[in-house]
Amino acid sequence: MHQDGNDDGHRDASLAGTGVDQPAFLALERELTVLLRRARASQGEMAREVHPDLESSAYGLLVRLDECGKQRATELAAYIGVGKATMSRQLRALEELGLVAREPDPADGRAWLVALTQEGHDRVRRVREARRARYAGRLADWDTHEVTELARLLHQLNRGMEK
Repeated sequence: MHQDGNDDGHRDASLAGTGVDQPAFLALERELTVLLRRARASQGEMAREVHPDLESSAYGLLVRLDECGKQRATELAAYIGVGKATMSRQLRALEELGLVAREPDPADGRAWLVALTQEGHDRVRRVREARRARYAGRLADWDTHEVTELARLLHQLNRGMEK
């Protein structure tokens, strides 16, 4: 086996000249892999803190509704990157838990808006505050400017991933 992981010793021609084998991109891949693994585990914990029966994948929906307010299911599906059937199933489960409610869209009587219930809002807010407190504790030895720069760079990365 060769360093690049190909048994035939040939590099993928489509990657030639892209710089993907530069140390910076190797380090980025490694660190993002660790971060994403930890984020998935953390998302499950936070979902259970909101409600013991909440699926971890639904936590992001609740955060989106907390940040943006009422939205159509189609907007939520597009943001999360799932189909209508998956979104309907998740919203039904959230309604059964008393975390979200649907109401007619005043702009289009055929559509519905989804919003956090007061219970959903209170639970999500409590978990998000606890999460930020954990970040503050773990990054207590960081300079505020470093935290700000990390947030800026992550925002830039996330915007770039949307393209």
